[in-house]
Amino acid sequence: MSLKTTLQIPLAAKKPKKLVKHKDVRIDNYYWMNDKENPEVIAYLNAENDYTKQVMQHTEAFQKDLFEEMKGRIKEDDTSVPYKLNGYWYITRYEIGQDYPIYTRKKETLDAPEEILFDCNEMAKGFAFFNLGSMAISPDNTMASFSTDTVGRRQYTIQIKNLVTGEIYPDKIVNTTSSSTWANDNKTLFYCVKEEGTLRSYKILKHILNSDSINDMEVYHETDETFNTFVYKTKSKKYIVIGSSSTVSSEYRILDANTPDGEFKLFQKRKRDLEYSIAHYNDSFYIISNCDGATNFKLLKTHESKTEKRYWKDVIPHRKEVLIEDIEIFKDYLVVNERENGLNNLRIISWDASEDYYLPFESETYTTYIGNNPDFDSNVLRYAYNSLTSPSSVIDYNFKTKQSEIKKEQEVLGGTFKKENYESKRIWATGRDGTKLPISLVYKKGTKLDGSSPLLQYAYGSYGSTIDPSFSSVRLTLLDRGFIYAIAHVRGGEYLGRDWYENGKLLNKRNTFYDFIDCSKFLIQQKYTSQEHLYAYGGSAGGMLMGTIINMNPELYHGILAAVPFVDVVTTMLDDTIPLTTGEYDEWGNPNKLQFYNYMKSYSPYDNVEAKAYPNMLVTTGLHDSQVQYWEPAKWVAKLRELKTDSNKLLLHTDMDAGHGGASGRFESLKEVALEYAFLLDLEGIHK
Repeated sequence: MSLKTTLQIPLAAKKPKKLVKHKDVRIDNYYWMNDKENPEVIAYLNAENDYTKQVMQHTEAFQKDLFEEMKGRIKEDDTSVPYKLNGYWYITRYEIGQDYPIYTRKKETLDAPEEILFDCNEMAKGFAFFNLGSMAISPDNTMASFSTDTVGRRQYTIQIKNLVTGEIYPDKIVNTTSSSTWANDNKTLFYCVKEEGTLRSYKILKHILNSDSINDMEVYHETDETFNTFVYKTKSKKYIVIGSSSTVSSEYRILDANTPDGEFKLFQKRKRDLEYSIAHYNDSFYIISNCDGATNFKLLKTHESKTEKRYWKDVIPHRKEVLIEDIEIFKDYLVVNERENGLNNLRIISWDASEDYYLPFESETYTTYIGNNPDFDSNVLRYAYNSLTSPSSVIDYNFKTKQSEIKKEQEVLGGTFKKENYESKRIWATGRDGTKLPISLVYKKGTKLDGSSPLLQYAYGSYGSTIDPSFSSVRLTLLDRGFIYAIAHVRGGEYLGRDWYENGKLLNKRNTFYDFIDCSKFLIQQKYTSQEHLYAYGGSAGGMLMGTIINMNPELYHGILAAVPFVDVVTTMLDDTIPLTTGEYDEWGNPNKLQFYNYMKSYSPYDNVEAKAYPNMLVTTGLHDSQVQYWEPAKWVAKLRELKTDSNKLLLHTDMDAGHGGASGRFESLKEVALEYAFLLDLEGIHK
């Protein structure tokens, strides 16, 4: 491929490939892009990068200013709130000028000498991408298993470090999911490996300290290709747990952590549409499950010796309006994370039944969740709180005194931020089917609400993943320049409970797209913005949302940001060699069945690109992405270039070193945000 250095739109070669399914023929002119070993593919991606750089060249100084502004709000020498586990305080800290965290601990008291466990700045040297996935400390505190990814494809290598001598053992366990779990004997380590190609987590193996990992024993093999498996230890430290989960069902196996060579016992056999999760306390298991029609889940209990469903007894019955999301068990208290009418609640229940109450929260645009509470015997609940206008806080609540202590509030540096200068609220649009659709808004006080202000509308809307209204210091860069930011809580997420999710997946998936569009129309109608100033943003499955809404209603949006977008839905879901595909059938449907094929094809962004005008667009991806393969956005942009009838900007930026999560350094990723923000602000004629 030859491209002139002058401003020339990259045009990809058309190499028609016939794709036939259910006697339906699709012609894919850009199918050839799915081979990153092909020099022509790399040349095309580089050409698109060069084109983006040229088109945005006049904003380069502005991008640098935006980057420095966003970086300048972040406390560089930051330190986490310490938490205590098994006699040690664990602390994560950052140093000025460094991109990566340093993991440390102190014995017994915070005045004790610091012991550096892992300095990721040293470990990252020589790598364009680096991520320390997780670490697990042995029960006797002498060993740490840890995992690293130096590509960005979420294939982790596990190693073991002797915390007494500082030696990192040479043995490497490759292609793992990152997490690992020690048995109570301090020498047996359980971990999960990924299937080659699909990267599905499918086997649990057992490693013995000081042995060669080539001899590691397989203890579980998940043969159902729609399930992923994982392993962990209960908070009580009594059980090693192997879990298997699909979109609609789950299954667990348990083993006494003191007898790692024993046989795992099946907890409750998997059944389609039966989901459950387990936590251990005293001689019982507590179970969150949707069994017996509990759509929004309920809490049950059973003795550890009788784990089958027929023995489960209700602790908190199912309530139609309240979704149980999570629990945390302490010696004297049970904490339940609930969601009602979209809002998080933390419910405190004493085991002796003398107390049952909720922590008070007042805003309608806040987020709270249970934090890190590894200590079983603690009288303190650690939880997190933030809102669209309030920076993140880590709070300790004392069950006995009923007092809360803010251990840390996120510092927003730069001197210009005051939370009282911003306003947030929740409004409700009405969807085309009459459904009330919640939207969380934030803007700087004084921003005009007469239709002239730019507005960035965000949503995700898949997998039951709820996008809570949370604070972002980075977002201030837009708010301070007059942007309104809106989160559309569309169906496909779980903001309004489990039914909200069920009504936005499979053959109800179009509701996700309709909801977003109907929210956009409402925001325009209510004069928060106008078609000339409305922008939409989504990533991954939210990127698919972007692709679909611009096929349906391109006239509503002046610009689109699509990050790692899942846009070639039919082709991807027909290819069971691609990571995630088979496990996604219960989310999107299995296109090997005609009904799902036709429905999927009706909204798939790539399949529905037409010869018409599209908004200005910036599309981003990563060459090593394992979640959404780089060729999906690349093909999509190529097809848009071929067919679109407008002269609006269409830019593709590929990070040639990163995967689904983008760049690995804490500041490096801000450069991509600076590009995205410069793209939006440039369209608004704002250059400072």
